[in-house]
Amino acid sequence: MHLPAPAPIPAARQPAGPPPGAQTLVGVFDSGIGGLSVLRALRAQLPGVGLRYIADSRFTPWGERPAAWVAERCTQLSDCLLAAGADLVVVACNTATTQAIGALRARWPARLFVGIEPGIKQAASSSRNARVALLATPGTLRSERLAHLVDTHARGVSLLRLPCPGLAEAIENAWRDPHALAARLDRLASQLNAADVDTVVLGCTHYPLAAAALQQRLRPGTVLVDVAQAVARRVASLLPDPSRLQAPAEPPRLLATGDTAALGLAAHHWLGQRLAVAVIDLPAPQSAACARAPRRTL
Repeated sequence: MHLPAPAPIPAARQPAGPPPGAQTLVGVFDSGIGGLSVLRALRAQLPGVGLRYIADSRFTPWGERPAAWVAERCTQLSDCLLAAGADLVVVACNTATTQAIGALRARWPARLFVGIEPGIKQAASSSRNARVALLATPGTLRSERLAHLVDTHARGVSLLRLPCPGLAEAIENAWRDPHALAARLDRLASQLNAADVDTVVLGCTHYPLAAAALQQRLRPGTVLVDVAQAVARRVASLLPDPSRLQAPAEPPRLLATGDTAALGLAAHHWLGQRLAVAVIDLPAPQSAACARAPRRTL
């Protein structure tokens, strides 16, 4: 069973919004296909909002990259979405949220950013046996933000922190090699079942894409905590002028910094649509400064 957790990062202060009559545009980015789990929730709750999604398929995954690298890449991707007219940017990656959202808000203090963090509070309060597991990338697990969440909300539970290096990449490539993902899920489920946890926090937006397969391998009654719906509700609460959100929006527009195949296939599976994926060319982090660009169409 899946349990949504109300744990999105609060957004920065709200700007005036787009001109009257303009369609609200929400930009979303992630290291790869994982943020589609958030995009799906946004589309369900906000059908009248335009959506732009960038997958950094050239450099996925981010979970084991240095924090400075992640922060610079997030700045580049946010710059693209804001220049295209995004009213709000969703950082649909736990690693990026913990390592970069502060820098993004400092750079654009008048713009809205909503991030994602693991649903520790909800998991701790709902666990029946006070045994919770957190599945996350190494970058998320070593972050100060996670340490604060655990100290604040999980003192009364036994928390098993499970680093999952390679799991996001296996999910990205499952369409090519489903057996590799299955093998990883088998090993992961064995660890979780042996630890007798009854609640599992999916601490990376990639992981909900494999939630059904993982659930089948866990003991009956094990709860998987995913924050995508809570993030969508937070975004909805921040968007200006709800009257402009009534007419159905055009389909989400997808972009990738490298290979487009995984994103296109994942979008077809998770969004129920065959969507074209355009390539966006960005310099590698540390190879060039993130220059401000004029407003452009993505």
